[in-house]
Amino acid sequence: MGLFSRKPDTATEAAPVPAAQDLSHLTGIYAIDPTHSEIGFAVRHAMVTTVRGQFSEYEGKLHLDGGDPSRSTAEVLIKVASIDTNQEQRDGHLRTGDFFDAETHPEIAFRSTSAQQLDAETYRLTGDLTIKGTSKPVSVDFTLNGSAKDLYGNERVGFEGSTTINRTDWGLTYNAALETGGVLIGEKVKLTFDISAIKSA
Repeated sequence: MGLFSRKPDTATEAAPVPAAQDLSHLTGIYAIDPTHSEIGFAVRHAMVTTVRGQFSEYEGKLHLDGGDPSRSTAEVLIKVASIDTNQEQRDGHLRTGDFFDAETHPEIAFRSTSAQQLDAETYRLTGDLTIKGTSKPVSVDFTLNGSAKDLYGNERVGFEGSTTINRTDWGLTYNAALETGGVLIGEKVKLTFDISAIKSA
């Protein structure tokens, strides 16, 4: 199966599945386009709601292999100070030593160590996620949104992916007890990736 192949629509479950298309043309080096991408997160707050945010400054490079997905790689660097939850006081607190300690650890990094195709439309990228000086392995499952040439002649490819981590594994342990029981901030954080990348080579 080629990289990022999708299951075709079928009228019934018994309908035959065509062979995967040749996606070797996707092979190459890509740069993530931050103006058309989003790296976001979501975490439970006060046990009853969810706070969502994103990082607005980051850069990343992908090497896609359309013939052998296992040879694909990715590297992403995120500026911690660019965190945005739409509430400046909360964002300022997240930049302190209680959480990310942006002054001492200005970047979050992800560097892939392996890639695999799970089925006709799902791909898993595994790598080391480094936050606040601690590196732990994580896996992210991605699907392909599509590939096209934009109005400026750039060859683009788009992906969506997500994973859930426990923030305490990276030393982000700050919390506060609630009078009604439970804690202010959930330990599980959902990371989401909506990526548009431009082919450079």
